[in-house]
Amino acid sequence: MDVTASRMTDQIFPIVAVGDSAEAHERMHVRPLDRKTIGSPFVDNPRMMCRDVDVFYGDKQAINKVSIDVGQNQVLAMIGPSGCGKSTFLRCLNRMNDTVSSCRVQGEISLDGIDIYHSSVDVVPLRARVGMVFQKPNPFPKSIYDNVAYGPRIHGLTRDKNELDEIVHTSLIKAGLWEEVKDRLREPGTGLSGGQQQRLCIARAIAVGPEVILMDEPCSALDPIATAKVEELIAELRTQFSIVIVTHAMQQASRVSQRTAYFHLGDLIEVGPTEKIFTNPGHKLTEDYITGRFG
Repeated sequence: MDVTASRMTDQIFPIVAVGDSAEAHERMHVRPLDRKTIGSPFVDNPRMMCRDVDVFYGDKQAINKVSIDVGQNQVLAMIGPSGCGKSTFLRCLNRMNDTVSSCRVQGEISLDGIDIYHSSVDVVPLRARVGMVFQKPNPFPKSIYDNVAYGPRIHGLTRDKNELDEIVHTSLIKAGLWEEVKDRLREPGTGLSGGQQQRLCIARAIAVGPEVILMDEPCSALDPIATAKVEELIAELRTQFSIVIVTHAMQQASRVSQRTAYFHLGDLIEVGPTEKIFTNPGHKLTEDYITGRFG
């Protein structure tokens, strides 16, 4: 699997130590000698499988031989310091890195047993099956209705307006937004509050019937009340979808996920049940990050 894309949008930044001890600095910047992941990265009947995934930006390697599964009807949280490769890896799961001209992806990533990087795979329907919710809400400059209806229209998922109306209605209900917007569906989506805009973007992703939803720090631009609503929504959505979330908020990861993966300098250091990762991590780097020694 070798992907060349069109425009670079991401940089990998060095990690900045908290504190000035030589020991802390060395601990943060030295990659583990062996790259064997602590814990089991695999699950029974996975929705997505990733095996030995490497990602390069030009000559710089950003992801190093990462293998992990995305379980069905589970939330997988990816945590780690800024620049550790979480978002880069997340974007591999629906080929968003195709938009990065200097990016090269190697390894195997499959959805329901099909290699998503195979030359026969069309990225447009792939990104419908593996939807994306970004860090900042990005509603289209259209009405609330048209934001949600956009995907079903371009993918030809409906035969008539009644079917389209039903998809919009159902998606807004699933996103916990229907009661708040049902009387103003023709008003601009950009006129909603930040938290409502993010839920609108989630409704837009749901509308095309995805199997997996990717969320890249979906609450980082939201206030605590809006964050709580999105977290409640994530808990509800995982009964129907598989979800992968990148978050810097460890409390959020502990609240919404069933499995947590810790990344450090492009390596997957540890993965396992969320409760174990946060109460009894198996790797010193994981423990140091969770206890706030660096990050």
